[in-house]
Amino acid sequence: MKRLLLLTAALLLSGAALAQKGYERQRRDLFDVLPVRSNDIIFLGDGLTDGCEWAELFDNRHIKNRGIRGDHSEWLLERLDTLIAGHPKKLFLMIGTNDLAAGVAPARIVEHVRRLIDRFRTESRWTKLYVQSILPVNGRSFDRYAEHYARAAQIVETNRQLAALCEELQVVYLDVYAALVDSNGDLNAAYTDDGLHLLGEGYQVWKEAIRPYVK
Repeated sequence: MKRLLLLTAALLLSGAALAQKGYERQRRDLFDVLPVRSNDIIFLGDGLTDGCEWAELFDNRHIKNRGIRGDHSEWLLERLDTLIAGHPKKLFLMIGTNDLAAGVAPARIVEHVRRLIDRFRTESRWTKLYVQSILPVNGRSFDRYAEHYARAAQIVETNRQLAALCEELQVVYLDVYAALVDSNGDLNAAYTDDGLHLLGEGYQVWKEAIRPYVK
């Protein structure tokens, strides 16, 4: 019975991994054919970005969502060509939470963000860049994403390094973390139902934190 349970668990994990790869491939292929124009505002990142209808949230038809659930900072670098070729007006980046959960060091994430900034500055110099902090997590009230909750301290450190990078390169750093964290240092339980992803109210708070820069 134990062997059967282990086999079932392994099959489920394998199926989930294949589904994620399929989703990533489909999204990347879609983004390759969708146009990006010089008056567009791009939201780029992982599932936290993917999970919101940004154009509707801001009531702005020029906003385009280029988030992919499960994305990592290094993978994100592989899908910049279409974005850069379109020379968007603004780009809002949030990336890193999946990297940390997979054991990637904060310095490595920051190096990938530096490379993204360098590419835009070289090839799409008029795009205004905004680097957003990684969001807090909440393992105190939830138990679904243990590998993410365990990286809470590294999220703080990564954000510190991202802020320093932005200061060095004179890029705008947006501290969305501070808007969503509670007094215990956790993602406010009112904004999530799993300690990692956001509910509608959480996205509303995120919206208000960056509204002046989007407009």
